[in-house]
Amino acid sequence: MLNPTPSAASAASGQPAAPVQQPVEILRVSHVRRGFNKTQGELLVLDDANLSLKEGEIVGLLGRSGSGKSTLLRIIAGLIKPTGGEVEYLGQPLTGPAEGVAMVFQTFALFPWLTVLQNVEAGLEALGVGARVRRERALKAIDLIGLDGFENAYPRELSGGMRQRVGFARALVVDPTLLLMDEPFSALDVLTAETLRTDLLDLWNDGKLPIKSVLIVTHNIEEAVFMCDRILVLSSNPGRMIAEIKVPFPHPRNRLAPAFRQLVDDIYAKMTARVIADQARPGQLTLGSWLPPVSTNLMAGLIETLAAAPYNGKADLPELGRSLHLEVDDLFPVAEMMQHLGFADMREGDIMLTQAGKIFSDYGTDERKRMFAEHLQRYVPLAARIRTVLNERPGHRAPRVRFEQELEDFLSDSAAMETLDAVINWGRYAEIFSYSDQAEMFSLEDIES
Repeated sequence: MLNPTPSAASAASGQPAAPVQQPVEILRVSHVRRGFNKTQGELLVLDDANLSLKEGEIVGLLGRSGSGKSTLLRIIAGLIKPTGGEVEYLGQPLTGPAEGVAMVFQTFALFPWLTVLQNVEAGLEALGVGARVRRERALKAIDLIGLDGFENAYPRELSGGMRQRVGFARALVVDPTLLLMDEPFSALDVLTAETLRTDLLDLWNDGKLPIKSVLIVTHNIEEAVFMCDRILVLSSNPGRMIAEIKVPFPHPRNRLAPAFRQLVDDIYAKMTARVIADQARPGQLTLGSWLPPVSTNLMAGLIETLAAAPYNGKADLPELGRSLHLEVDDLFPVAEMMQHLGFADMREGDIMLTQAGKIFSDYGTDERKRMFAEHLQRYVPLAARIRTVLNERPGHRAPRVRFEQELEDFLSDSAAMETLDAVINWGRYAEIFSYSDQAEMFSLEDIES
């Protein structure tokens, strides 16, 4: 005879069933926003961000550049303050760095003059932990993360993967409740990143890590589906939560399983649909729009790839990304700029060449330049503004700062610089203006009118 369940036994004895223990809520983010005051109004990086994180969960923040995911992580870490909303850690408002919250960064951020052991001990030393206990805990963390034998090595002697393992050991040695990870595998080669991901998941699933919950920032869709229990998808400029996706697969996960691949495709489709909703189409850019630093070689190369077999003008974005070894942050900016310039269209996870894109792929170098120049001035207002100003000035010259200051009314200083640099490269290729980096000057010298 089977043993009765606790609830069945309680019912039989007339006793009330014991309440089911609910997971402890580690983190709650409510209506968080982060913005900067600009001449044209507030520039929002994050808007109305909400999330919760319970004990036993790995949750991913997935988004492209400009989605504010790293900004949100730093707010949760207490490193920067939001301009609105609230963050609660273990039920208490977070007003700064909290005990029990540790962070692993994208860059290794090790002290080069310290050994592996000394690097791992550094955080404990800052907390005032005694030398003997500090040494014992550091050695245990080093052994746990797979670096036993390298205690006396310096960072310069280690591979990238081993240096990042030191970063993990340094975070784990303080026995954190919550571990924050900001794209911790993106600086590693593919094989090293995969090994480190798998090792970390094995430790987590075997209950060997001291942490209760993990929040990881990534732009790699496959990584999010491979590691996370839930995925929160953010839109860009500003970052807003646009989807919450539960990952139903048990660990270990098979990347080649049809259900795994389908979920990756579905997330690509959601992110692509948002691009279209945000009107990444010809004619939708404004003077103050942020522009990604996409090279014309990448755009031309992707157009040629799409035009050729087996795609013949249309491709599934996840499949295209896999075949070209491009992640979201690599593929999407190129595809979006092709769409802005009228050479491609994206919908429901697919990318298709427009008639203009097909013509461009058939053209030779000079014809491509002329066509790109026409589309650049028609669809990118900043490029058209620079050319107009140069045409109108008697000497056909204008300093870089004249346009940079105009952009800074709409964008952050770094985004304004990045946008102007992108347009400079496109304008040079299209031969609609010249630019001297040394003099920081635009001109029409050697440019045919």
